[in-house]
Amino acid sequence: MSDDGASTTIANSRSPRPHSSDEVTPTSTIMERKEDPPKEIASEENGKREATHEDPDFPDGGWRAWLVVFGAMCNTFSTFGFVNSWGTFQAYYQQNTLRDSPPSNIAWIGSIQYSLIFLPAVFVGRLFDLGHFRSIFLTSSAVLIASTFLIAQCTEYWQFLLCQGFAAGLACGGIFGPTTAVISHWFRRRRGLAMGIVAVGSSIGGTIIPITAHKLIPLVGFQWAIRTVGFILLLVLGMANLTLRRRLPPINSPGGLLNLKAFKSAPFTFYCLSAFVIFLGLYTVLTYVGISALVLGIPPDLSFYLIAIANASSLFGRYTSGAISDRVGPMNVMIPFTAAAGILTYAWPFARSQGSLIAVVVLYGFSSGSYVSLLSNPMMALGETDDVGRRLGMFMSIFSLGALAGPPISGAINKASGGFEVVGYYAGSMVMVGVALMCITRHLVLRRIIGKF
Repeated sequence: MSDDGASTTIANSRSPRPHSSDEVTPTSTIMERKEDPPKEIASEENGKREATHEDPDFPDGGWRAWLVVFGAMCNTFSTFGFVNSWGTFQAYYQQNTLRDSPPSNIAWIGSIQYSLIFLPAVFVGRLFDLGHFRSIFLTSSAVLIASTFLIAQCTEYWQFLLCQGFAAGLACGGIFGPTTAVISHWFRRRRGLAMGIVAVGSSIGGTIIPITAHKLIPLVGFQWAIRTVGFILLLVLGMANLTLRRRLPPINSPGGLLNLKAFKSAPFTFYCLSAFVIFLGLYTVLTYVGISALVLGIPPDLSFYLIAIANASSLFGRYTSGAISDRVGPMNVMIPFTAAAGILTYAWPFARSQGSLIAVVVLYGFSSGSYVSLLSNPMMALGETDDVGRRLGMFMSIFSLGALAGPPISGAINKASGGFEVVGYYAGSMVMVGVALMCITRHLVLRRIIGKF
């Protein structure tokens, strides 16, 4: 039985949108169709037709659909916005509470937190397909708020690791895991725009949370600064729980927890691999830019604000890339912007003045935000709607391992080399290798140079 009860009814239906000559029809060219899939029959009652997985009609707008986008934006505010603020906490812990711990050990807290946003997705995605959304979402929201308040009481490394790493990370995974799948229930033609707006929440959260912490710590202390962040999350997640709702009925696709047949598709496999490699280097800059600025002698006030500046600039990258992707295809937007993020990762350790470092951070935030905002869009197209939760879950669980290992590897390289130059070489190279794998994915889908994907 679905946690959400009966699915939403739709008064009118539209004819399926014809595919242009440049568009890819993923369900026929990318993934193998299931044999004799269970049909969800549309019922006619009082002139209303029930939405089904076989129904090509997507709202692509309307007040209810945009409320779902707003709720999803609140989710990214509370999950990625919180996690993307980690660089501020890394710098504070290194200088204060955990100053006796190596930077790479402290980085494990942030990398565990970040990877756990994605790692539980294989379970959460499958449960979403089966109709279990509301109970998981509500429970995860409560755990994230509780763990945030508990961070204020932490004094030892293992306590921060448990509360801010594992508890907050797992809760973020339960919140974010079904978010993308919910959007896929409401949008198809304007999905890129919707996902771009959803991703804006991450930028807003990643701007507000570090500024709040930085301003309040000197005034009221670390404990009340964190508690204030907890109250912000309570408000934002409350709005998300009121507005998010799935549209299509639950469906039990054959195969159980994993759809291993998906890996027979070369585009699916290469795209999973590309994300794994990219995340080995993508969040190195956001993790260490604050502490690298302090090493250069840049005032602490500005060093703390660099994370907020990066997240603020990513807002424009996320929205712009989302709007453009509906016209030219998400992969066509992601490849150049992610390549720019890789080049800027190489440049970051050599930006030794205040002005040059700010310029790198602004451009990096814009370009990396574009990649993250569209990350799930190609995966939605590489299969059928009734399997979207499970497919996205496998994808996120794979690249979460890259997010887990990336920052600690960078921290270990920094400790061994005594600087950030080699760290930039490593992280930038990982991003560029991932871009090459994305290019292979695109070629496998289109089989030509020009095309929308």
